[in-house]
Amino acid sequence: MSATEHLVSPLAGKPATPAMLVNVPRLITAYYSNMPDAAIPAQRVAFGTSGHRGSAFETSFNEWHVLAITQAICDYRKRQGISGPLFLGIDTHALSEPACASALEVLAANGVDVMLADKDEYTPTPVISHAILAYNRGRDKGLADGIVITPSHNPPDNGGFKYNPPNGGPADNDVTGWIEAIANIFLKNGLDGVQRISCEKALRSSTTHRHDFLNAYVNDLDHVIDMDAIRGANIRMGVDPLGGAGVHYWGAIAERYGLNLTVVNEAVDPTFRFMTVDWDGQIRMDPSSSYAMQSLIGLKDRFDIAFACDTDHDRHGIVTKNAGLLPPNHYLAVAISYLFQHRPKWRKDAAVGKTVASSQMIDRVTAKLGRKLYEVPVGFKWFVNGLLDGSLAFGGEESAGASFVRLDGSVWTTDKDGIVPALLSAEITARMGRDPGEIYRDLAREFGEPVYDRVEAPATPEQKQRLAKLSPQQVLSAYLAGEKIQSILTQAPGNGAAIGGLKVIAESGWFAARPSGTEDIYKIYAESFRGEDHLRRILEEAQTIVGAALAPPA
Repeated sequence: MSATEHLVSPLAGKPATPAMLVNVPRLITAYYSNMPDAAIPAQRVAFGTSGHRGSAFETSFNEWHVLAITQAICDYRKRQGISGPLFLGIDTHALSEPACASALEVLAANGVDVMLADKDEYTPTPVISHAILAYNRGRDKGLADGIVITPSHNPPDNGGFKYNPPNGGPADNDVTGWIEAIANIFLKNGLDGVQRISCEKALRSSTTHRHDFLNAYVNDLDHVIDMDAIRGANIRMGVDPLGGAGVHYWGAIAERYGLNLTVVNEAVDPTFRFMTVDWDGQIRMDPSSSYAMQSLIGLKDRFDIAFACDTDHDRHGIVTKNAGLLPPNHYLAVAISYLFQHRPKWRKDAAVGKTVASSQMIDRVTAKLGRKLYEVPVGFKWFVNGLLDGSLAFGGEESAGASFVRLDGSVWTTDKDGIVPALLSAEITARMGRDPGEIYRDLAREFGEPVYDRVEAPATPEQKQRLAKLSPQQVLSAYLAGEKIQSILTQAPGNGAAIGGLKVIAESGWFAARPSGTEDIYKIYAESFRGEDHLRRILEEAQTIVGAALAPPA
């Protein structure tokens, strides 16, 4: 369902009601007392586009899952000869603390050197990636890796567990497939083979160390963002961490660089009671949703630029005075246009990375810049190697995730970083004298004004499998919304990897359809350069095409 259609909850954009708030003691009890049954698919370990996620109430994220996955990661490290430290970070979801304790019990029992945050500080996803890369720089053995305990922007009853190998980015399908299979064997065998010591012993173990994640990351930010320009222009910035892992980072950034930055909400509360609810009436810390971002949008006139990040701070949301919350695709186009003209030390052959579900505005901006476009399936893992070796200078996806290289063109993070694109919006405003919303209007005048939407609909696991294996021959029409179909893709043009669905392109519009990696739904993304009516036609025809493909074979 699209947030622009009639299925929007009457509660959307309004403050969360007491009845919506998760009962945290009951959730923690469910984490420790509910045992998953490996015979039930929904209770098995399943890595989606980014880690294993679920709710303790649904027995899809419990202590057993975390113990099994952590032991599988320890076994994977041994197989790969990964012997350096493991950087372990958590976000502010209620299940992250207990999951961290469970993981530490297994890591310490396996003799893994673990780096925990000083003062048990919450740690954003990009900060873990940054720490892994900083440690591994110049090394070819004894490499570090990491675990981030986060379900990203998902609702408060969710937990999540993500592995980042020594390349610092999200693990690719081969790695997660192996870890998932081994973890499910542990579940099936009642955790037989999982090594574990008490949390108290693990904390005292000689292999458990403390690491100052916050200052290591904050003190390096001026190598990726022009902090002097922001400070010099005295840009008034507002930030809402949405109660997430970066909550204490923003004050430290303001202090370190002398910025005029106000943290508008410093609350950390595992019920996230300060949120306005998302389009479907759920509490979700999604900085790309205007419903979830109502509080910050309401403050926009107080600042030259305002921004927010999701719970693990790997996504950004940019709020401008005139445009309000910028759609993610709009800001990605502005960021690319600006960066490739204001980073003289970047490699001249470095490409722009985008996912197949991102706006064609990016293609048009990239062509004007004379840069190569690298289009990949959905999932940030496809950008990791390019960011690492410098062949990609920027990677962005339609769901407001992005990262880009340092001022000198070397790697910054290989995972999504919400903090850096947020600060970039202030750099753009400082150096251009206009905010990203105004700059996007110029791009739209030059390249056309696209309208974009995303629709979600229920799909069974069998239907999702059918959708993932669609072939171009199953699209029987030669036209899309009145225009001749130019191409039908089932593989991404950039790297030839399977999209896990398909993308249909005509001259002034396109759609992509794919199954969700984590939920029993499928998603249709669509865009038109001919206005809202044309977009609705594309979406209707896309749903007909997908519906026919999902129907059981006669």
